[in-house]
Amino acid sequence: MSRIGRMPVEIPDGVQVNIKGSSVSVSGPKGELERKFSSSIKIKMEENQLLITRSSNLPAQRALHGTTRAVLNNMIVGVSAGFEKVLEYEGVGYRAEMSGPKLVMYLGYSHPIEIEPPDGITFEVEAKNRQVFVKGYNKEIVGQVAANIRELRPPEPYHGKGIHYLGERIRRKPGKSGKAM
Repeated sequence: MSRIGRMPVEIPDGVQVNIKGSSVSVSGPKGELERKFSSSIKIKMEENQLLITRSSNLPAQRALHGTTRAVLNNMIVGVSAGFEKVLEYEGVGYRAEMSGPKLVMYLGYSHPIEIEPPDGITFEVEAKNRQVFVKGYNKEIVGQVAANIRELRPPEPYHGKGIHYLGERIRRKPGKSGKAM
């Protein structure tokens, strides 16, 4: 059995879970998520826990077992506590600011870049620490929006300028070394 798949998913107070066949909807204080899972994986609710079981030991089902449990756990954590990605930007003249719900970034291009948040996503900017916070209740969308922002100006290895995740290690390269003749 999958070690992750065997673990039950705890349902915190204030979160409602509805299971209709292979479709699961989760609602909580932060929002509501719904997802359809494989019909070969059985999801049942006992007391304040979700139990995930599989019908056979085929490799495809074994892979789905742990994945289903992890996705369900992310849905429950998302609607109860939410997710957050922190991006840092470094570079002369680089800055970020909020314009209503939009994020406006100045990244050394000839024009500012406006980023409209998708549904369920909010941005926060901390100018002092040069950080941008991407917050939301859907882990997949939070990660994708953060990756799209990072893609606007990826960190470069010579000076370290660009946008990177908090704690991400940028591999630095030495510059040109002059040859003595």
